[in-house]
Order: sequence, then C-alpha cells, then structure tokens
Amino acid sequence: MSRNFELLQQLGKEQEMLGVGAVAATFPSTEPEPRPSESFQATEPQLKLEPQEQEQLTKLVQRVFLTPGAEAPRVVVFTASEPGNGSSWICARAAETLAAQVSGTVCLIDANLKNPRLHEEFEVEIHEGFADALRGPVPIGNFARSLGRPNLRLVSCGAARETDLPSLGSERVRQKVRELRAQADYILMDAPAVTASPDVAVLGAVADGVVLVLRANSSRRETARQAVEDLHAANVRILGAVLNQRTFPIPEAIYQML
Repeated sequence: MSRNFELLQQLGKEQEMLGVGAVAATFPSTEPEPRPSESFQATEPQLKLEPQEQEQLTKLVQRVFLTPGAEAPRVVVFTASEPGNGSSWICARAAETLAAQVSGTVCLIDANLKNPRLHEEFEVEIHEGFADALRGPVPIGNFARSLGRPNLRLVSCGAARETDLPSLGSERVRQKVRELRAQADYILMDAPAVTASPDVAVLGAVADGVVLVLRANSSRRETARQAVEDLHAANVRILGAVLNQRTFPIPEAIYQML
C-alpha cells in the first residue's frame, strides 16, 4: 500500500490542523533548485517508492534543506506530535533522497534512545552509537556507519540497555552535534514524539529546526496544536509539518487536477 503524505504548505490546511498561523510560512511557496556541486550530478534515489511518494519526498528535501541562501538548515530534527505517526520512516527516506541530491555527507542520528527505529528502516543491526557517544570522550563521528550510498551514514541509538541510557543533557548533546557538524554537511535526527519525551526540546534547541510529522485520520487537532505550542515554548524553530499516510476519498488522478 502506498504511504501517501503531503506537505502542509497552504495556510488553510495548517491553521485547520494546528491552529497556529506561524507554521504556514515555514515552507516557501516556490520550488527551490537543489545545490549540487559543479562536479556532482544529482541522481534518482534508489528507493522502492511510489511516484507520488518520491515527488513529495523531493519537495520536502528541497524546501527544508536546499533553499538558496546561507540560512538553509543543516541539522534538522524529525519528530511526531504523538507516537506512531511515522516520523522515523519520513526521516530515513528524506535522508536517502537528500543524499541522492547532494555531493556532501548526509548523516542520520537515531536519537530516540528508548524506541529506536532507524536501524529497522535500513535493515541493519544496532551498533554502538549516539548513547555511547554521549557517555564517553570518543568523537561521535567514530560511531557513524555507511549505508547504501557512499555519502549516507547512520549513527544508531547505541548498544546501551534501557536501564543504562544516558541523560540528554543539552550541553553534552550540543557538543556532540557540534563535532558532527564539522564532519557532515547535513544531519537528520530522529527523535521521540513531542508528547512522549522532553528530549525533543533539547534536540530541537541544538538543531536548526524541527519537522513535525502528523498522521492523517489519526492525529488529533488538540494534540498537534499542543505539540506546536510546546516546541514554541522551548524556542524551537518549526520548519514545517508533514501529513503522513493521507488517503484519497476520490481517485488520486482526479485529486491532483483539483
């Protein structure tokens, strides 16, 4: 079954879902061009996705990461308004799509220490990673493992047991993200849901912004609005929202013509 999703880029849709007009301006209304280097030719992601899925992922990547200008985010946290919205899937596929569009290094961090998912998305074993980097002096880049593309890497959640998980202290996280910024061009962090953990505020504070994932026909408007208010209260920049698993009450081809 196709995993449909769309960017909430129209003022009416975002206000209806979130009740916060400020989010409406986060995605530009125009289609920015990718910024590959002169010697790099952008390629199609080697993903088994439906055409609409790939189209929406490309739009997401271009609008979040590849907007022309010095202020384009390099470190972005993906989170959900509540557990089960599919933010890990969106984060993983966005990283793959981004890695196909740029020559620079794209690094994923599984920062959902209690419920990690990124290793499952790429069908790899959990290895020493983010939790281990937070506990010791070893540079976080030493825990990055290559994935399918030469410029795509993963720092898994780490091999620690749940009872031995480190605290996500803001200064410690900031130090490790700063280390990785010097080695990777783009960093995508998969975080717990906003309503499930206070860690999102810590991660969002050290990143350039957050992408909030909602689930069609599941995410409650009040919960989504509260997630936005919590992020704003923590001074976390919301880059935009993604509506995941949208269903079409009419044939999709007709929907696209409306």
